[in-house]
Amino acid sequence: MEKPSEQSETGCCPRFDPAPWDGKEVTFDNKLFVKDRVRSFLHIPLNFGRVMVRNMKRIEAAQAMADEMLLLSDENSLWGADIYIAVAKDVPGAEMAQISGTFLTRAFEGPYQNIRTWAAEMKEYVASQQKVMEKLYFFYTTCPRCAKVYGKNYVVLLAQV
Repeated sequence: MEKPSEQSETGCCPRFDPAPWDGKEVTFDNKLFVKDRVRSFLHIPLNFGRVMVRNMKRIEAAQAMADEMLLLSDENSLWGADIYIAVAKDVPGAEMAQISGTFLTRAFEGPYQNIRTWAAEMKEYVASQQKVMEKLYFFYTTCPRCAKVYGKNYVVLLAQV
């Protein structure tokens, strides 16, 4: 996947190819992320855009863009979610986090309202692989505006096993 502004028809999010992410096993070894918190109401983000703009400015100023855009969300509360933006190096002024582990992945396409169904399907998939899910992250592959332009809204679920 390209960096957001490279090779993108929208000048924002590149088109997403789900094939490299669907039904795969991915390992992170202290993968570096900028971590932030988004406020939500019943899992509906309220300030996601503002949080992303703030962090992307910091990341760009630090010249810390990762080779591959990866935005993970830990939907750990009805009232908020921790987000993780992959970066190539530490970003001044940002909270940094590292994630390690093995993850089973599945790519889903459709409206965000299907998240609950996708999470249930992911749990079944993990069980079918004789694994136990420890944590679930959501990889939102494009912003809503770009998803509308492309006619596809892909979300990848990463189950830490």
